[in-house]
Amino acid sequence: MNKNNNSDVLIFKSSCCEDTERIAEEFAKQLIPGDFIAFFGDLGSGKTAFVRGLASYLCPECRVSSPTFAIVNEYEGGRIPLFHFDMYRILDDDNLFSTGFYDYFDRNGIIAAEWCENIPFALPKHRYEIVFEKHGDSERTIQIIKK
Repeated sequence: MNKNNNSDVLIFKSSCCEDTERIAEEFAKQLIPGDFIAFFGDLGSGKTAFVRGLASYLCPECRVSSPTFAIVNEYEGGRIPLFHFDMYRILDDDNLFSTGFYDYFDRNGIIAAEWCENIPFALPKHRYEIVFEKHGDSERTIQIIKK
């Protein structure tokens, strides 16, 4: 795992899901209630593995699964609630509103949203952006950008 620090950008290299989960678990230690994490990256790039790592620190007893069909999975009972969204099928603000997405901002947890490419209009000004880039079957570059 390599880390480069350039002010508000951290860059990590991951060679497996376990690396991605460890990176996320360390990152989770700095999160506070109300933080928003926007994920960007191709299918299979490690977004859900990253959320598993977040949950291992925030809600260690929870079992993380992709919220593709549920739109949101809630993980509570740990340090801070974690709300895991999948925006893959969200087409506009009306679709997003109907999911109850905006209500989660008042629930004093962490919002982690996959496929934020689909909701640029809804991203809060202050957020973390996590950008995943695939290099072959298992190598990944993960950028964590604080906005």
